[in-house]
Amino acid sequence: MSIPSGTVPVPQCVRALARGATLECVWLNELGGLTFRATPADDDVFYIKCGPRNGETNLRDEAERMTWAGRWIRVPQVLDQGEDDTHEWLVTSVIDGESAVAPRWVAEPAIAVRAVGEGLRMLHDRLPVDDCPWGWGVPSRIANAAARGIRVPARLHDAPPVDRLVVCHGDACCPNTLIGDDGRWVAHVDLALLGVADRWADIAVASMSTEWNYGHGWEDALIEAYGLEPDRQRLAYYRDLWNAT
Repeated sequence: MSIPSGTVPVPQCVRALARGATLECVWLNELGGLTFRATPADDDVFYIKCGPRNGETNLRDEAERMTWAGRWIRVPQVLDQGEDDTHEWLVTSVIDGESAVAPRWVAEPAIAVRAVGEGLRMLHDRLPVDDCPWGWGVPSRIANAAARGIRVPARLHDAPPVDRLVVCHGDACCPNTLIGDDGRWVAHVDLALLGVADRWADIAVASMSTEWNYGHGWEDALIEAYGLEPDRQRLAYYRDLWNAT
């Protein structure tokens, strides 16, 4: 996942959804998905996310989860969602904030890492487990991987005992937290995998992603900002599961 550095061709479906708005590609992922910022001449800015359909997640799921989560936390408002035989798209409102891996925050990792950790704790504390219709536990993740032809090593089929069940983000990497001008978290994005699981499933991925985005030495700072001491066993397990699936 990265911020594009050059010109990105605009898919036809994005041009149609933009309705003449000026388009800027602001994000691309490893599955070929693109996110565009659309700026109309005389209307509110919005985002268009599009990409090829894949077996792990889909934008229909993301729209449904985002709408549900928006009852308790701040997430972009879903404006439109659709798909055809090969591609899918999602149109959302703008939130006044920048990704935690925007250049200004990469240059200030202590602020960014604290915001991501505190924001993740807020998400876990506010979203109600009993009301959540989706799961992101170990059995469902292994089954999902198998359906996509991925064989998960046998040693990962036995997870550590659950510490605390929460509604997990499902892709808690640093880019998916938005930070305001004051350096505090303001919202979360990319919720297609949201579901109930042990909180360490999210914490492990969020802290691991600090090295990809800010360099070595920030993993424990994120966990401290979340409000816990590192649990090395659970961190190792859930990072291995993430990498395997």
